Amino acid sequence: MRAEPPRESIPTPPGPGPREGGRRREKPPTYPGSAFQVRKPLGRRANAWLALGAFLLPLLAWCAVSYLPFVWHPMVTVSDPGSVDYFQKGMQVERHEFREENRKAVAEGRPQASGTRENPVYLPAPHLVAKALVTAFRTPPQRAGDPWLHESLGHSIRIIVLGFLLSAVFGVPLGLICGSFALASRLSEPFVDFIRYMPAPVFGALCVAILGIDDAPKVAIIFIGTFFQMVLVVANTTRGLPPALLEAAQTLGAKRRQLVMNVVLPGVLPLIYRDMRILLGWAWTYLIVAELIGASSGISFFIYQQAKYRNYDNVYAAIILIGLIGLLTDLALKGLGRKFFPWEKEA
Repeated sequence: MRAEPPRESIPTPPGPGPREGGRRREKPPTYPGSAFQVRKPLGRRANAWLALGAFLLPLLAWCAVSYLPFVWHPMVTVSDPGSVDYFQKGMQVERHEFREENRKAVAEGRPQASGTRENPVYLPAPHLVAKALVTAFRTPPQRAGDPWLHESLGHSIRIIVLGFLLSAVFGVPLGLICGSFALASRLSEPFVDFIRYMPAPVFGALCVAILGIDDAPKVAIIFIGTFFQMVLVVANTTRGLPPALLEAAQTLGAKRRQLVMNVVLPGVLPLIYRDMRILLGWAWTYLIVAELIGASSGISFFIYQQAKYRNYDNVYAAIILIGLIGLLTDLALKGLGRKFFPWEKEA
């Protein structure tokens, strides 16, 4: 019986799928510094750690400045004034001034002052601000009739919502029209572009004269600050729709209204949703100025009042609350975007 010659085995390259023909797909090789490749996505664990580090690094820097005297403690809090006439217990003075007064006291044979190195009163330590985040809600206003912190926050949120909703009701449709039709773009965008360079607060006096001193001028400032930017942003996003989609729809016989409603609007809606999340942050930037127009109110009034009373821990607490509200709102809108537009990688 004659032996058969050995058969040559032909290697099969790995397929594109995770498992094809019983073979496991080989992972692409990783290289040092691959995280810095252009447009390369990170893994879920790396995303989580980096997001945590984005908050931890500034917090660590704040702790270092607050708790390590050799980093930055330019003031001395007097614990015993000694023989220095104008020193008082609890008073903060510059370090060089404190040293100079003690040098004079030693030269004249008088008792020296004593104290501890600290940061200025306007830079409280993190634990004091954390405590203020709780106590500020439970501490009544120092003047009768002033709003509580939660009332100030609620008032500010109401101003933001009203102003931004009005801006979106008029700005998004106009931006879509400008991005879809060259005639509308040439007729409106030059003027919108002209107005958007005017700071919204310069219209404050006119808003008060026309709308009164209550909440209406504040809402108007939020509207002015976001509307003109919104029109241009939405128009540019709409113009970014791939022309091939419009050409394909026209080839199939789509009319003008069908192009706008069935091609343009569904194609750019996820991107416009993302633009609106960014523009909502702009609305918050105008809030501080808006709430000081007419009758002062809201979280801005609370911040200025606490600064006047030198309660800077409450000032920082209120600023952090604004950031937390904005961040949580954006995360909630981002989550809703994934539900509304599941086909988008980042809605």
